Amino acid sequence: MAAPEENTLPREDEEIEEMEAGDSDEDEMEEEGQEEEAGESEVYVPGVKPLQPGEELEMDRSAYRMYHECQTGAPCLSFDVVRDAEGEGREKFPLSMLLCAGTQADTALSNRLIVMRMHNLYGTEKETEEEEESSDESDDDDDEEDNKPQMELAMVPHYGGINRVRVTQNGEQSLAAVWCEKGLVEIFDLRPQLEAVNSSTAMAAFIKQHKEATPLFSFSGHMTEGFAIDWSPKVPGRLVSGDCKKNIHVWEPREGGTSWQIDQRPFSSHNKSVEDLQWSPTEATVFASCSVDQSIRIWDIRAPPKSMLSANEAHSSDVNVISWNRNEPFLLSGGDDGLLKVWDLRQFQSGHPVASFKQHSAPITSVEWSPIDSSVFAASGADDVISQWDLSVESCDISEQAESLKKLPPQLLFLHQGQKEVKELHWHPQIQGTLISTALSGFNVFRTISV
Repeated sequence: MAAPEENTLPREDEEIEEMEAGDSDEDEMEEEGQEEEAGESEVYVPGVKPLQPGEELEMDRSAYRMYHECQTGAPCLSFDVVRDAEGEGREKFPLSMLLCAGTQADTALSNRLIVMRMHNLYGTEKETEEEEESSDESDDDDDEEDNKPQMELAMVPHYGGINRVRVTQNGEQSLAAVWCEKGLVEIFDLRPQLEAVNSSTAMAAFIKQHKEATPLFSFSGHMTEGFAIDWSPKVPGRLVSGDCKKNIHVWEPREGGTSWQIDQRPFSSHNKSVEDLQWSPTEATVFASCSVDQSIRIWDIRAPPKSMLSANEAHSSDVNVISWNRNEPFLLSGGDDGLLKVWDLRQFQSGHPVASFKQHSAPITSVEWSPIDSSVFAASGADDVISQWDLSVESCDISEQAESLKKLPPQLLFLHQGQKEVKELHWHPQIQGTLISTALSGFNVFRTISV
């Protein structure tokens, strides 16, 4: 069980990253009377200037308000944030959070459905102070131990890799909807795992039981695996799921909260795999979908199972992910073409986005609007980069910045690197400006100076 720790290896992180030039021979420098020091740092902009032989990237901690990383064993391709009772919009350190994730292990029997509690998360300023004080012989080892980040994991065996996890609150239940690679969509009650990560006594009993994950409900009607799934933010327990054969099913909760009625008539206007689904944050019966067929569609479950609106060539290749703005009529999309597009739903039928950005050099793997600032969003790509954007920024003064920065769009706030094969990211809805991302190399939890 690994706790989140500060990064100690050379990394590529950014708003402003430092690139260490290759060390020169010190003796030669002295003989030549050169005044420049070895290791002079430069600003590194991904995709603008490639690294040269002997150059490496180092993290600039001053660009972060908080940064931690952790491992959960087998990689998690998907996770979701579990809301807690610690309050909204919190910023004061130390922070804590609850996450639910599912693994993609080497064998079906090795997979786990995980609830994790990260706590005692301090900011980078605290870490810097501790590093400075560590040289003082009077430092108390116990105090240093108390200041380390902590993590508890409550894991249950799950047969089959977990493609996607989404969590909702339904009364006293914390429910996780899980898309399994075995072609099942399952619903799990997370309460036993949540109790375990919040109590050492409950954790001891939980570990002793060592039960396999048993779903409250399971649906095999898709007949194939899928990735797209989303809980309604307006109707507790309402769910929508989409598969790799293009079919979408809407789930309606039955009284009691332990079973669902699923319409066997699929929503099927797409002609290829459905990659992502998002309920409208304001209209209880409306949801959006995106597909390998390059289209984005808007649906109303009160109408016949055909989409109301569509952008048939939204991207030039697969549309992988979408995110619906909570406060504005905007939909964000990311595709295999590496493009990020912002759609005004009032002009959706025109087929033209109101904004398009090409900063990533590989397919987009995740996008999400900030839950706190409606003009801010984040995206991740297969180029191992996480980008932060602010659409409210129209221009910036770059007269004193490096020439390479002029090539960046003014709306781009921050570029974060260091993870390998970033799969999914989420803003924490209750912690100001905090992003969590999962990759084959593990989780990152961070807040930049930009948000």
